[in-house]
Amino acid sequence: MQNNKSLKGLLAISAVAAMFGAVGVHAQTSVGSSPSQTGTSSTNPNQAGKTTKDGTMDNSNSTGMENRGNQATKMNKSMGASSSGMGQTGASGAAGATASGAKLSKGDEGILKDMAMADMAEVEGGKMAQSKGTSSEVKAFGQQMIDDHSANLKEVQALAQARGVTLPTEPDAKHKAMAAKLEKMSGADFDKAYMKQAGVQDHKTVHSKLMAASKKAKDPEVKALVDKTEPVVAQHLKSAQQMPSAKSGTTAGK
Repeated sequence: MQNNKSLKGLLAISAVAAMFGAVGVHAQTSVGSSPSQTGTSSTNPNQAGKTTKDGTMDNSNSTGMENRGNQATKMNKSMGASSSGMGQTGASGAAGATASGAKLSKGDEGILKDMAMADMAEVEGGKMAQSKGTSSEVKAFGQQMIDDHSANLKEVQALAQARGVTLPTEPDAKHKAMAAKLEKMSGADFDKAYMKQAGVQDHKTVHSKLMAASKKAKDPEVKALVDKTEPVVAQHLKSAQQMPSAKSGTTAGK
C-alpha cells in the first residue's frame, strides 16, 4: 500500500512537470514568433520605404507636384486675366480722364470766360438792387439774380478748373462803369436804370451770346452747360421785360 502511494505521488509529480514543460514550450514558441511577426511588420515599413526609393512615393510626389504646378498655373492665369482686366479698366479710366481733362479750344475757353463775366456782373447788380432798390419787385428780381447766377458761376468755375482755364475774377470795365453809375442813383431812378440795364439789356446780350455759343461749342461739356444756362437767362429776360420799372417813361411804384 505504501509503495502504491509513492508510485501515485511520483506519477502526479511527473504529470505536473510535463504540464509546466508544455507551457514553457508554448511560451517560447509565442515569444519566438512574436519577434518574427514584429520583424515582418517592421519589414513592411522598410519595404514601403524601399518602395518609396524605388519610385512609388516618387511617383506620388511627382503627381502631387504636378497637381500643385497645375493649380499654380491656373492661379497665374486667373491672376493674369484679372490683372489684364484691371489694366484694361485702368486704361479706359485713363482714357476717360484724358478725354474729360482735354484742353479746350480757344473758342470754348472764350465761352466759359464770357459766362463767368456775365454771372459776376449779375450777382453784383443783384446785391446793389437789394441794398438800393425801392420797389419790392426790383428787390425780388435782384435776389433771383444773386441766387441763379451764383449757382451758375460755380458750375462754370468747376468746369474751367477741370480744364485748366483761368477765368476773370471781377467784372470787366463796361460792367464796372455801369455799376458806378447805378451807385450814384437812388429811389425810382435807380429801379428804372437797374431794370433797363441789368434786367433787360444785359440779359438780351447774354442770351444772344449763349444761343451762338450753343452752335459753336466743340466740347460736349461746355455745350451742355451753355444749353443748361440759356433757358434760365431767357426766363430772367422775360421777367425783366414784364416789370413796370423796365418800361420807358415809367417809374417805380406807379
